[in-house]
This record gives sequence, structure tokens and C-alpha cells, in this order.
Amino acid sequence: MGKYAFTLSTDSTCDLYYHEYEENDIKHVPLTFNVESKDGVTQDRTDEFRSYEEYVAFYNELRGGAFSRTSMLNYDAHYNHFLKLAEEGAEDVLHFTISSGLSPTKDVAARAAGDVKKRYPKFNVLVVDPLTATVGQGALVLMAAKWRNEGKTAQETYDFVMGLRLHIQHFIVADDLKYLQRGGRVSAAAAVIGTALNIKPIVSFDKEGKLFQLAKVRGPKKAISFIKEKLEREGPDPRYNYVCIVHTDNAPPAEELRDFVRERFGIEPHVYIMGPVIGSHVGPGAFALGYLSVSERNEF
Repeated sequence: MGKYAFTLSTDSTCDLYYHEYEENDIKHVPLTFNVESKDGVTQDRTDEFRSYEEYVAFYNELRGGAFSRTSMLNYDAHYNHFLKLAEEGAEDVLHFTISSGLSPTKDVAARAAGDVKKRYPKFNVLVVDPLTATVGQGALVLMAAKWRNEGKTAQETYDFVMGLRLHIQHFIVADDLKYLQRGGRVSAAAAVIGTALNIKPIVSFDKEGKLFQLAKVRGPKKAISFIKEKLEREGPDPRYNYVCIVHTDNAPPAEELRDFVRERFGIEPHVYIMGPVIGSHVGPGAFALGYLSVSERNEF
């Protein structure tokens, strides 16, 4: 069985840093994306940055006119990932994917795991649909690691994180609406008008794990005030005291929110720069905060 009762696994849309995978013994599937330069040259890449500078360089490319497309439905990557785990002797695996409300990756992972099981009958994978992505997904992965470390089984941990999913609140602020427009999240007309008026949509996840516009405010300061007001209305669940903040190379608002959470709640937030797969859809300059609350999402 090894050191733990099960193997913990995730795809890279959880946006944990590489050292966190290693330190917490988390296996991961790096997803793919491609970047088209402003000169029309396309390069295929893998979501496995290992330094902060690589993240910054990616967002600077986008600022310079490059366009990034993602491809999350990679059956071969998932099959090879699970096959390697089975060959290493893994039997029970808990695997996290991006929200099914954003991508059918969960189904691809389940199919790949099922095909590996045909070769290794003792290989069993429980696939978690987190109904979130980026650091919300990462929060669930880290909590699963804590349960695994305490000796819980894959099924016990699966039941635990499935019960937490709808208690993750999200406030995502995009800087440039053209990225949301390309992904079909806002119309082209709304993107043009919103950009001209400095409108910042605040986006969240609904209970089906789909993105929706929660509010519209003018300018980043009002966006930060909106998030603070939500936190004042219902702060983090004291059983977990978990707050995560992420940005796409826009540290100042992330740091302001970090300082607010420290001072108001006495909690040290987890702060990240967002990876390229999810970052491709919101563009540079975005920031977001997520936390675990007593209420279910979007109920206050």
C-alpha cells in the first residue's frame, strides 16, 4: 500500500506551485496550451512552470499581443499519467479535474482511468469534480492531502471534499474584457463598452460549477471594496480558516486583499500567480479571492 492509504492526483488547473506537488506528494497531469505570437507563429506548451519568472513572462507575452489557446481534453496525457501510477503500484487514487461546468475533462479522466483499469484490475480512481478551478480547486487538493496524511481512505476523503465544494466562495475580477469575450463569457459589444468605461465584471462560480457575472463595478478599487464587503458579511468558516488569493501578474490588489484578511480575520492567505491554462481565459491584470464559508456559494 505504501506510505498512504491512497494516491492523490490532480490536473494542473489547480494552480498549485511545482514545489507544492513535490512537498505534498501530489501527482499531477500538466495540461497543454499553445501560444500564437503577434507574428502568427504558434508554439505548443505544457502547463508546468517551475519559477515565478515563467508566469510573468507568459502574461507579458499576452500583453505584447500574443494569444493563448487551451486544450484540456487530452486523453493521452491522462491515460499515460494513470498508467504510470498503476505501473508504480498505485491502487486507490483520488484525482481532481477542472470543473465540469467549464470543461468535460472529468469525463476524459474517468475514461482514461477506466482503460488503465482494464490492464490493472486493482487500479481504482475516484474522480472529483470540484465545481471550481484554479486556487479553489487547489484548496480542495490541499485539504485532501491533509486527510490522506491523517490516514483517511480515498472514499472518506472523496466524501469530505465533495461536501466542501459548494462552500467555496469566489470573486474573480478581470482587467481586460476581451479575454472573457473570446471565451464567450461576455458579448463583443459588452467588452468594447466595458473596456471604454473601465467596467470590471466580478465573476463567480454557480452551483453547477459554471462561471457567471456576479456584479459589475467601475474600476479596481470598487472591485476590491466589493470583495471586502462580502467578506465582512460572512467571513471564512472558523473550522478551516482558509483563504486563497490569485492574480495574473497583478500583485498590488492581491497584496491589499491579503493585508485585509490578515488584519480583519487573523488568517494568513495563500497567495498565488495563476497558471497559463486558466490565465488564458481571464488575461493579464486579473485578481481573485476564494475562501471556505459556512454558507453555500452565492447565498449571501
